[in-house]
Amino acid sequence: MSDVPPRGFPVGEYERRASAAQAMLAEQRLDALLVCTEPEVRYFTGFHTPFWQSPTRPWFVVLPREGRPIAVIPSIGGASMGETWIQDIRTWPAPRPGNDGVSLLATTLHEVAGNEGRVGVPMGPETHLRMPLADWEDLQEATIDVTYQDATAVVKSLRMRKSELEIAKTAHVCGIVSDAFEGIPGLLAVGMTEREAFAAFRIDLLQRGADDVPYLVGATGPGFDDVIKQPSDRVIGEGDLLMFDTGTVFDGYFSDFDRYYAFGRADDAACRAHETVWDATEAGLAVLRPGSTTSDLWAAMADVLDAGGSLGNDVGRLGHGLGMQVTEWPSNSSDDDTVITEGMVLTLEPGLTWAPGCMMLHEENVVVREDGPELLSRRAPRELPVIA
Repeated sequence: MSDVPPRGFPVGEYERRASAAQAMLAEQRLDALLVCTEPEVRYFTGFHTPFWQSPTRPWFVVLPREGRPIAVIPSIGGASMGETWIQDIRTWPAPRPGNDGVSLLATTLHEVAGNEGRVGVPMGPETHLRMPLADWEDLQEATIDVTYQDATAVVKSLRMRKSELEIAKTAHVCGIVSDAFEGIPGLLAVGMTEREAFAAFRIDLLQRGADDVPYLVGATGPGFDDVIKQPSDRVIGEGDLLMFDTGTVFDGYFSDFDRYYAFGRADDAACRAHETVWDATEAGLAVLRPGSTTSDLWAAMADVLDAGGSLGNDVGRLGHGLGMQVTEWPSNSSDDDTVITEGMVLTLEPGLTWAPGCMMLHEENVVVREDGPELLSRRAPRELPVIA
């Protein structure tokens, strides 16, 4: 396909990311940034591998206040990291539980931060430490003269605002998923099991050009409130609803939106619920502008849900950021209050309980432009689609 975005990024993209991070390190009087999770390591280096599925080995990247990042990684990853823009790659023969990279990392941190240096580490919400806690304690002991400070704001502010190269990847995978959702009436039918339906949809996504479908949840039935479950052997029947919600990937970037269908006929209450969540999404789109906040989004959508007779929604938020992870900063919640800026990629995800035990969700993916939102997913119809 001629419109498929090129894979990977030019070196200039990584130089821009490093430079922006280093400017913030200087503002916060930090000598270096230490990251150890897959998205952060990939963001600063381009190191992209499914080997992260193995939890055995830790991986570290140190970004000094000046210069290129330094990779401190197991030797098994040396060749792959060598294909990125990273030049300084320090390895050890992991796994080595007695000292799994700790001394090598400590030496590196002393080198870039010096004695009595200050090193930033993401510590806040939606971050985690991908190394054994005992090793973290050993590292602190080996660098007892180094101060560790929360640097969540550095990675959060950078990753929330996407470059045009990143947006192109998300737009592409959203197009693949939109095509697949629109093809569901010719793909699924009464008499299939949930497991068969899930498998058929996943295969269809891959055949259309997706790299992977790591996140696919949903349900079937006359109504349901468990919308994150694995498929069962339940047989789809006349009058059932189907919901698929998928995080599908192209070149390491996710889509994340859902669609509902009815088989044969649609219950009036379900149709009204579908229209309500669609209208709530419209309300969110109407207020989504640079300078508004995620809490403004939440309020606009929540008002429509309440007016539509929602029996409740206690999932905590009505959408979130999207990019290298299926959920990222920020959260569209009543108290998040993140100021929306141009270049953010967000999901709008209103949901309501339209009857006891029956939840209806609706989700779209958008990028924030100077004059408002640009849909990346193709807008769902307001009326609940029925598969004849």
